[in-house]
Amino acid sequence: MSSHPIANLQSVLEEAVTLGIFPAAQAVVLHGGVQVFGGVVGNVTGDTRFDLASVTKVLCTTALFLRFWTEGKVGPETPVARYFPGSPVGEAGVTVADLLYHRSGLPPFVPFFAEALTSTPELLDPGCPSATRARVREEVLQAAARTPLTAPMRTRTAYSDVGFILLGEILARAGGAPLDVLFSRHVAEPLGLSARFHRLTDFPTDGKVAPTGATRPREPAPGQETMWGELPSRPAVPGEVDDDNCWVMDGVSGHAGLFGTAVDVARFGQAILAGCAGAPSLAPAPLWFRALANDPLVEGSTRSMGFDSPSEGLSSAGHFMGDTPPGAVGHLGFTGTSLWVDLRRSLVVALVTNRVAHGRKELRIREFRPVFHDLVVEALGLTDLTPKSHG
Repeated sequence: MSSHPIANLQSVLEEAVTLGIFPAAQAVVLHGGVQVFGGVVGNVTGDTRFDLASVTKVLCTTALFLRFWTEGKVGPETPVARYFPGSPVGEAGVTVADLLYHRSGLPPFVPFFAEALTSTPELLDPGCPSATRARVREEVLQAAARTPLTAPMRTRTAYSDVGFILLGEILARAGGAPLDVLFSRHVAEPLGLSARFHRLTDFPTDGKVAPTGATRPREPAPGQETMWGELPSRPAVPGEVDDDNCWVMDGVSGHAGLFGTAVDVARFGQAILAGCAGAPSLAPAPLWFRALANDPLVEGSTRSMGFDSPSEGLSSAGHFMGDTPPGAVGHLGFTGTSLWVDLRRSLVVALVTNRVAHGRKELRIREFRPVFHDLVVEALGLTDLTPKSHG
């Protein structure tokens, strides 16, 4: 087996660690439902959980939406006002679909944690009472609901953490339980995933977590340097979520917070393919097809319901994935994680890294991802697909 070109991906991952692109990684490639590659590099093992960051948006939030859409609890046309009456998004008539397609008009990012840490510095105390964390979590949700729109809805795509914070809470209320409980019950258990949220008030530190940032709050990401002032800080606790907004929400949110392995991420990718093929996988095939189709309202959008698709120019999915109909869907995570699923090739590529452990300014993952995905497709001999006619 080792002579197969796909085995070379292991040395590609090892070289990236040597170059300092990320300290550790796991990668899993599935083709036709069969694992054709699994690689682990750095000071981790195959069952180490990585902070999946915004991959949470599809693995938890979109997945739960599909489950609840199937059950009739919530749907694309459900008005946000039903759950957040009087909010700017509610008053504007924004729907759940608008949040999923990132076309609600909400801004991409608001540093809610800055206000939370200023008003409640005891959040940084390891002994912070769970009641305090619960109160701050509710305050952040209300602040997200009060966020004014920065554009009229359905006029443009603006990838928004704020929208997914609200979406996570809408699903929790529709499902009648906290988001982490619903994820475990309706997604992780049926799909056999080890992925889970690390709720600050009750997660066990089993040590099997890849490290991310060194301080709480984290240093600003490139471009965020002027968005908030001086804040109290302390050394980070290992195993806690990297994203500061999710952290002040007790580690559970619709936009970030899941920890899992590349196997978990790949299994979810395979569930997408299975669902499209008609297997009972979270939702029936017609709902999967509707969820994975590009936004019909905003021209040029690469977004579907929660998912992204390869952008024009150089996508993180590389040159090949998604190059023939029906294309590819996937999502990236800020910590250095990604999932890409090529629907035509029945190809799933899960790559999880902890590139932020080298600091948030370490951005070479952006060049690494497309190269890695191209190497996968080339190694499997899948570069040349005659496009299906659009008949």
